[in-house]
Amino acid sequence: MWIPTEHEKYGVVLASFRGTIQHGLPLEIGDTVQILEKCEGWYRGFILKNPNVKGIFPSSYIHLKNAHVKNKGQFETVIPDEDSVITEMTSTLRDWGAMWKQLYVKNEGDLFHRLWHVMNEILDLRRQVLVGHLTHDRLRDVKQHITARLDWGNEQLGLDLVPRREFSMVDPDEISVTELYRLMEHRHRKKETSTPASTHHLFVHVKSLMSANLGEELEVFFHIYDGRENRPLSERFFVRLNKSGLPKSPEKTERQCTLFVDLGSSDLRKDVYIVVHIIRIGRMGAGEKKNQCNVQYRRPFGCAVVSIADLLTADSKDDHLLKVYACNTESEWSQIHENIIKKANSRYNLSGSNTGLAVALQLLHGDIDQLRREYMVLFTRGVSITRKLGFSDVIMPGEMRNDLYITLEKGEFEKGGKSVARNVEITVYVLDIDGQILKGHVAAGSGEPSVDEYHSLVLYHNNSPRWGDQIKLPIPVDMFRGSHVRFEFRHCSTKDKGEKKLFGYSFVPLMQEDGRTLPDGTHELIIHKCEENTSLADCSRYLKQPFSKPNLPSNNQTLKGTKESFWITSFLCSTKLTQNGDMLDLLKWRAHPERINDSLSKLKEIDGSEIVKFLQDTLDTLFGILDESSQRYGLKVFDSLVHIINLLQDSKFQHFKPVMDTYIESHFAGALSYRDLIKVLKWYVDRIVDAEHQDHIQQVLKASEYIFKYIIQSRRLFSLATGGQNEEEFRVCIHELFMSIRFFLSQENKGTTPVAQTQAVFLRTFPAIYGELLKIFTVREVAGFVRETLGSLPTTVHPDCPLEAVKLQCIAKTVESQLYINPDSRCILLPVVLRVLQAHMQEQRDLVMCAQILSSMLSLIKKEENGTAELVVSEEVELIVESLLGVLLRTILEISNRPQPAGTSMRLQFQDVTGEFVACLLALLRQMSDKHYQKLLQAFSSKDDLRDFLLHIFTVFRILIRPEMFPKDWTVMRLVTNNVIITTVLYLSDALRKNFLNDKFDYKVWDSYFYLSVIFINQPCLQLESFSPSKRKKILEKYGDMRVMMGCEIFSMWQNLGEHKLNFIPAMIGPFLEVTLVPQPDLRNVMIPIFHDMMDWEQRRSGNFKQVEAKLIDKLDSLMSEGKGDETYRELFNSILLKKIERETWRESGISLIATVTRLMERLLDYRDCMKLGEVDGKKIGCTVSLLNFYKTELNKEEMYIRYIHKLYDLHLKAQNYTEASYTLLLYDELLEWSDRPLREFLNYPMQSEWQRKEYLHLTIIQNFDRGKCWENGIILCRELADQYESYYDYRNLSKMRMMEASLYDKIMDQQRLEPEFFRVGFYGKKFPFFLRNKEFVCRGHDYERLEAFQQRMLNEFPHAIAMQHVNQPDQTIYQADAQYLQIYAVTPIPDSQDVLQRDGVPDNIKSFYKFNHIWRFRYDRPFHKGTKDKENEFKSLWVERTTLTLIQSLPGISRWFEVEKRELVEVSPLENAIEVIENKNLQLRTLISQCQSRQMQNINPLTMCLNGVIDAAVNGGLARYQEAFFVKDYIMNHPEDGEKIGRLRELMFEQAHILEYGLAVHEKFVPQDMRPLHKKLVDQFHLMKSSLGIQEFPAYVRASPVHFTNGSPRTCRNSVPSIISPDGGRGVARRSFQRRTSYPAVNRYSSSSLSSQASNEVSNITGQSESSDEVFNMQPSPSTSSLSSNHSASPNVTSSAPSSARGSPQMAEKHKHSRENACLSPRERPVSAIFPNPLDPAQRAPAHQIGDTTLPRSDPNLSAPDKVRPAPSSWSLDSVKERMPHSSDSGGRMLCPPVPPRPPYSGSSAKNMRSQSPVPTSRSPQKTTVPPFTPSPTECQSASLVSNSPVLSGSYSSGISSLSRCSVSEASGTELPAGDHPPHQLPPPTTLPNSVSSSSDEPIRRENKTPPPYSVYERNNPRRPVPLPHSLSIPPQTDPPALPPKPHQLRTGSMKLDGTADPRVPRPRPLPRKVSQL
Repeated sequence: MWIPTEHEKYGVVLASFRGTIQHGLPLEIGDTVQILEKCEGWYRGFILKNPNVKGIFPSSYIHLKNAHVKNKGQFETVIPDEDSVITEMTSTLRDWGAMWKQLYVKNEGDLFHRLWHVMNEILDLRRQVLVGHLTHDRLRDVKQHITARLDWGNEQLGLDLVPRREFSMVDPDEISVTELYRLMEHRHRKKETSTPASTHHLFVHVKSLMSANLGEELEVFFHIYDGRENRPLSERFFVRLNKSGLPKSPEKTERQCTLFVDLGSSDLRKDVYIVVHIIRIGRMGAGEKKNQCNVQYRRPFGCAVVSIADLLTADSKDDHLLKVYACNTESEWSQIHENIIKKANSRYNLSGSNTGLAVALQLLHGDIDQLRREYMVLFTRGVSITRKLGFSDVIMPGEMRNDLYITLEKGEFEKGGKSVARNVEITVYVLDIDGQILKGHVAAGSGEPSVDEYHSLVLYHNNSPRWGDQIKLPIPVDMFRGSHVRFEFRHCSTKDKGEKKLFGYSFVPLMQEDGRTLPDGTHELIIHKCEENTSLADCSRYLKQPFSKPNLPSNNQTLKGTKESFWITSFLCSTKLTQNGDMLDLLKWRAHPERINDSLSKLKEIDGSEIVKFLQDTLDTLFGILDESSQRYGLKVFDSLVHIINLLQDSKFQHFKPVMDTYIESHFAGALSYRDLIKVLKWYVDRIVDAEHQDHIQQVLKASEYIFKYIIQSRRLFSLATGGQNEEEFRVCIHELFMSIRFFLSQENKGTTPVAQTQAVFLRTFPAIYGELLKIFTVREVAGFVRETLGSLPTTVHPDCPLEAVKLQCIAKTVESQLYINPDSRCILLPVVLRVLQAHMQEQRDLVMCAQILSSMLSLIKKEENGTAELVVSEEVELIVESLLGVLLRTILEISNRPQPAGTSMRLQFQDVTGEFVACLLALLRQMSDKHYQKLLQAFSSKDDLRDFLLHIFTVFRILIRPEMFPKDWTVMRLVTNNVIITTVLYLSDALRKNFLNDKFDYKVWDSYFYLSVIFINQPCLQLESFSPSKRKKILEKYGDMRVMMGCEIFSMWQNLGEHKLNFIPAMIGPFLEVTLVPQPDLRNVMIPIFHDMMDWEQRRSGNFKQVEAKLIDKLDSLMSEGKGDETYRELFNSILLKKIERETWRESGISLIATVTRLMERLLDYRDCMKLGEVDGKKIGCTVSLLNFYKTELNKEEMYIRYIHKLYDLHLKAQNYTEASYTLLLYDELLEWSDRPLREFLNYPMQSEWQRKEYLHLTIIQNFDRGKCWENGIILCRELADQYESYYDYRNLSKMRMMEASLYDKIMDQQRLEPEFFRVGFYGKKFPFFLRNKEFVCRGHDYERLEAFQQRMLNEFPHAIAMQHVNQPDQTIYQADAQYLQIYAVTPIPDSQDVLQRDGVPDNIKSFYKFNHIWRFRYDRPFHKGTKDKENEFKSLWVERTTLTLIQSLPGISRWFEVEKRELVEVSPLENAIEVIENKNLQLRTLISQCQSRQMQNINPLTMCLNGVIDAAVNGGLARYQEAFFVKDYIMNHPEDGEKIGRLRELMFEQAHILEYGLAVHEKFVPQDMRPLHKKLVDQFHLMKSSLGIQEFPAYVRASPVHFTNGSPRTCRNSVPSIISPDGGRGVARRSFQRRTSYPAVNRYSSSSLSSQASNEVSNITGQSESSDEVFNMQPSPSTSSLSSNHSASPNVTSSAPSSARGSPQMAEKHKHSRENACLSPRERPVSAIFPNPLDPAQRAPAHQIGDTTLPRSDPNLSAPDKVRPAPSSWSLDSVKERMPHSSDSGGRMLCPPVPPRPPYSGSSAKNMRSQSPVPTSRSPQKTTVPPFTPSPTECQSASLVSNSPVLSGSYSSGISSLSRCSVSEASGTELPAGDHPPHQLPPPTTLPNSVSSSSDEPIRRENKTPPPYSVYERNNPRRPVPLPHSLSIPPQTDPPALPPKPHQLRTGSMKLDGTADPRVPRPRPLPRKVSQL
């Protein structure tokens, strides 16, 4: 059976266990498990990282570890009994492991590898700790290394700072908050700023000397030199180099490496240098030939200098190559380094161009022990130590040193009978008292071992040499007495075998007879002459002689008069010997008692380093004198003692304090001294008030700590010796002493008087005395002393008095002393401390010190909580709360609201103070219990006081929650803070309910409470979802989820409010919404119902909840854009509130609000998800468009709408979609008017008038249209802006605008524009964002982007999407699938602007714009076979399925893609398909022939290929296949309704032959010679083709309109291509048209003048319908007929070649005078299917069914006319206004018809028989025409009359194509005139056509139900004149496409009214209601 475990509680998994058995728990190796129960070799428990899953596992898989259990029972916690560092290391490494892998994924390779190394290092150190073989010191070092690496890793990974004490983690609950803060602060400061080291060391490693002229051994000397004081700072480092310039002993690194130690911070400056002197060992002259003798001399070689400051930036041991210089004259050798430093170039030069000394130099920082640890290799390998000359900045006790430094300065020698100067060499010896040479006591420098003698360098022929050689004599202290140094002078002859001849000597004794050593300084020594063979072995012979000239007796004139002298400088650095006679006199006071007084007086003048050398001896001397002669010398001894004590306060000697402490404890023996010391001290204190000079007294009080130490130790020694005698007397003395002290402290002083300064001095040292007093007195007695002494201070001190700060410092030291730690003394001292603290904090003085004191006090209270009685702690807390809580809150508020100081150090201090006070407040609140809170709240005398307190504490809590309150990695501190806050708030909420509800309701307090609660919940440090699982688990175990606790409290308090809730609606909607967006389910469930409550109360108050709705919507956008909220929240919000409002009376409006908010959330979530992506893509733009439209159409939020306009604009600019960016900004532009209304600052716009902002927007939009090559749209805006400038007479800007407009026209004509592709994209499946889901769009592709590239781009944007491989509509399974499906194929645009495209002579540059802009509709054709496929001739069954897509907005627009609003599907029969194919081919041929004729084509190849393709296909069965398929009797019999179409096909085939014949003629003219054979072949094949078609000669109607493409057309439009139809430019053919009931559109045709109407009818009967040769030009579809409504009753498919003035006008009387030709279009080629012989772009194939209105297919004959055709009102161009004439219907329905040009397009007619009537010619306005008039021939007139018989189409198509029924636009008003109204300047209308029927009355408005786009430039009201705008800029879907922009000279017609009113039938889009916000 299962038994709960007692000891087996914790273990580690040794091997992985799969857990495949029932209830098995899967384990992985390394997991830690907690064991609950055991049973026969099995354990039951859980893995610690996932405690929710429990199971069983084998006990053999577990290694048990010792652990102890907390909270035994169901919720027990197991803590392993192991070193806390090991525990932390294990958990930290687990956390790092997961993050380490993520670094690899994020490609942060550097940190990845560094962390890997650190983790391995930690694991290695962990093993060392676990093995347990480390010594205590080593274990400490290892733990330090571990924690340092853990902290480094945590910092790098952005993890939390871990508070530690002695390397172990600290539990925040175990220590006070103030202590926790100090630990965190200490660790943070340590991490942030490392304290600069005060000691520095220079490492030098000599590598080699590189020189071309080596060959002799070298000696290299390094030393550090002070260039400011011109003296060396260190001894020398000496390296020997061999003849190759390399170290002589490379194996001994200490011979080539050194450490210049103990450099102070003041030594690291620019004028401190490393100086290198190089000496060569060899012949006298460097260039001398080698002679017989082997005598070698030390000769100068060179010098190098480098500044130490240059090394400060070098981190590693950088190799330096030092330049070596030689002096020009040898006599200046001793000064060469000074000359180099001073850059006296004339005195030195480079010793060789390539001579250099290679050395490694590195500065190291820290004390020498630290360096030994950090640079272990350096010291183990060997390095010599080079000391400083003299002691370091800090002298350490126990340091042994006895070095005498002698510098050989200079000498003055006589010639000695020589003709030239001598070569002098000095040999130096050290001899002991017996005259024996001391072996190995002369050192030229560190690095080389000491030698017996030293030889100086030799300066050539110099009787006044200056050497500057420094040597060190490390002589032992015991050998100093009696020793001397001898200097022997020799002349080094360059002849006589190079002998060295002795000629004199000098000497100097090292110690004087009185025991003083040789004094430091320069000594002039006497040179004693001697013979060269003189023996100096017996030193006693010369030691009796004088050694220096200053010491010569006055009677010794012989030596005094000699000119020969030798100068040396000596410097002693000794810890045992002194050169000071006064010091020796004092130490030998017993030998000379009469000198005691003088010696004590002179003690103050002795150097401090001399005193500390002999500290113990000096103190023994002083107390010895005191014991023997206290009456006589007591005061002097006391003063001397004070001097020595204060000497130890100096930083240089502070390390000797422990020496004095040790002396007092162990060596001091003055048992009687305390009486004298107390007496003298009291005497000084009593004199303070009256003394004029306080300096000496202040010195005495500074030393009072050690004086008391001596007093107390002396008394203890006396008590031990006498058994405690005179105890009472001693106590009385101490009491009297303190009375004197209290008296002088109680003196009131103003300002900084000397007494006040003395008081301050005493207060600084007073706390140090407590510890000494406690050795004799009880704790309470000492506490009494302190309380009375501090209490004696004057209370009314001036605030600026420095004594106040010192008093506070004294309090601080008191609180930190041992005395205060004791609870018995604390209760005595606490009131005094609190009184002082309260006074300072109230006046906001010395806050730093106050914070430290308070921190120390509160940390002690925490410590005592476990040990002392709880009552004592409770009383202390009560005292502190009563005294300081209020003032503490005010202080925190005050310092938080203060501006932060500018300086870095001040700012850090400022932050420290705030943090300290906050920690104090938290510590205090954490100590408070129910009783304390009750007393606190009862203590308030009035409600106002309580209200102020609550407001203060809530405000402070809000400050504590601020992110900047603590550093970001202080999560531990933040959690403690939050725990304290929520506990306190729970206590205070009761007070809020009891005191501030109902009639006592206070809005401000409640508002502050709610505000605090909201920001508490929203803190980043409480968002547990963002933490790692282990961190989340720890927080939940320790504190729970504090957000839920606070949320429940908010709900509870809200429910208590009752009717006061209305005060917080709508103010609290935003904050509460923010709370509900926190991703915590419990919190959301608690808080969301509050919104229902708010809706309910708002409904009661105002009958609706518009305020709630508005606030919710406003806040949702900003909150969700910050990343808050998710899909779960949307669902929860929806479900909870819907459930809540089920039974409410206002349920319907509530559901509406919830639905609106939910839909907004959907869009905002999509928007946020899209914005997370890196690059700008279609998804981001589409999502922004969706949200923008939602704000406008559904929410009517103007400000949000404008904000998203600009977000979309920025996205477009980033993606370089300049055209779309312009359209987007236009949305905002259209909300503004040309008014002077002031606008506030908004987004990036400054405060300005509405006119200025609109002007700026116009200019920006024009610029973007220019960049997007959409110049036509820019021109419209230029005109509008120019009108504004003109109205204000701003001609300067007007001129600029006109020039800009002109430049745009130039760009249209000169620059190339790429034609974009369009793609239809379907997004199917539930995984797509809401705005895309199950919708289809048409997208405008990027430049050069084809289908494959577009597909790839879409798949990149949606990487999880599946591309569908077919174009069929998906079924419901795809729609509902939990996946993403993309369906993409190319579509063809159907342009609206047919009038421009069909006009003669319009250049392709202009046409290209209208082909691909302002497109609403797109087409996709799919060929298929219906019925059985004829293998012989597949054309018989080849049908085309045509899909037409209509968008909600035209492209381009504010997005690159728009949703498809409507799709239509029609089927095109094989016959209709054949007609289309031939029409398109004919069109292509015409275009190429035209280009060839006008020489637009550079080479003729395209025409050649096209002709070849057509002729070759026709010969090989192309056209013959059509004949076989459709001209056979079977087909005609079975399809009688296709008679007209068959005739049409036959006409087209004849026409193609006719065009080909003409084309071949043109081809022959231009074909190059090498292509002639091909041309001949084409001609031959063409004749075969004609015969195969059965054409011997062309029918009359074809011959009558020969295809003549000459350039000599009498009438040409400006910029037009030459006429390409008629050879004479004036002949046209008119034909009768037949009314057809089929789906093929009717196209009007006119018969030639050579045929009568009857003949025309006959031909029509034969062919089905007749055609002229130019019909093939009219194939472009047109969604609306407005562009053609100005032409006679022609199909909208027909291209009008009339001038711009004629286009768009119903009456064209003047057109008789002009030849009529159709412009050849050159549409882009794009194959529709493989079945076309020579496929063309669908845009070229103008499908017949699209004539009239292409919104409906042509193949459905059953639809009524209104259903099929929905024309829109005309949008007339001003170009056409001049020539526009009204037409009207008579009572019989007849309609006036204008004269028609000679070669009108083909059109079907609804009437079979018509009469011809000639119209009355009308005069043309002279203002318009710019071409010569052309008189029409009679045939042309006749053709015109025949044209007039052409009726308006009726039946199925009449309403679609009727152009005569359109209302014309009045020139005067710019509006459409009703029938019968005539413009005043036009002639009467022509005669009425009898059979014309007007259909204008029943024409439905095109796209009338469509939602207008959010922009409409067309509807601008221009105050000066109507300015037509391009369709895409603003035209609502209801209007027709615009004409070409008007010509400038037509815009100035005086008769035009300034009203640009649109068609009244067209509903204008409702503008947004303008707000007061004035955006």
